[in-house]
Amino acid sequence: MAWFVLVLAGLFEIGWAVGLKYTEGFTRLWPSVLTAIALVTSMGLLGISLRTLPLGTAYAVWTGIGTLGTGILGIVLFKEPATAARLVCMSLIIAGIVGLKVVTPK
Repeated sequence: MAWFVLVLAGLFEIGWAVGLKYTEGFTRLWPSVLTAIALVTSMGLLGISLRTLPLGTAYAVWTGIGTLGTGILGIVLFKEPATAARLVCMSLIIAGIVGLKVVTPK
């Protein structure tokens, strides 16, 4: 269950990171409110997952999910470049997340 909560926290991290772009420097009310809700939810879920999972593993996976998802959405939504090097680096993040899941007890 802790891993499920951690993945959910990572998805909310993607939400608040991408939401920052839509707030336009926190000058737009509703995107700012939704971004803040996603941030608080993400942190809260991370905290819950830390009841069971080791801090280093949980934090690395949480940030990895956020980094990967934000990178993908940057390419899809904001037309950021999808270079071969960038995609290889994203693949390495996936490998790191999977590796941490495999070697972490519980």
